[in-house]
Amino acid sequence: MEQQKQSHSGEKSSTKNRGFASMDEDKQREIASKGGRAAHEKGTAHEFTSEEAREAGHKGGQAAHQKGTAHEFTPEEAREAGRKGGQAAHQKGTAHEFTPEEAREAGRKGGHASHGKGSSEESGEGRKKK
Repeated sequence: MEQQKQSHSGEKSSTKNRGFASMDEDKQREIASKGGRAAHEKGTAHEFTSEEAREAGHKGGQAAHQKGTAHEFTPEEAREAGRKGGQAAHQKGTAHEFTPEEAREAGRKGGHASHGKGSSEESGEGRKKK
């Protein structure tokens, strides 16, 4: 929506080509980045909690998938990301500690997947013998 302003001399001018919103995205990003760096240096930047960061990442990922711009991970990239996340969780002490039963089940599923087999429910394996 273009607004008209009248100058002191009585001339009408447009606000269409003025201000932050009229700049291209790269210029906006550059200015916002400078502001963020300045806020961090000054100590006034918002510090996200783990939950806020997780929620922001989730929203961004959803938006990227809807726009079709989300990165599609290769199996190797997914493994590497999972490995790094697991290592970080162990270092922080927040990793899930598997019970022996959970570890067996995860290993069994991984073994079936790596050998091109379906899940135990599909193949009939894993049923307890009576």
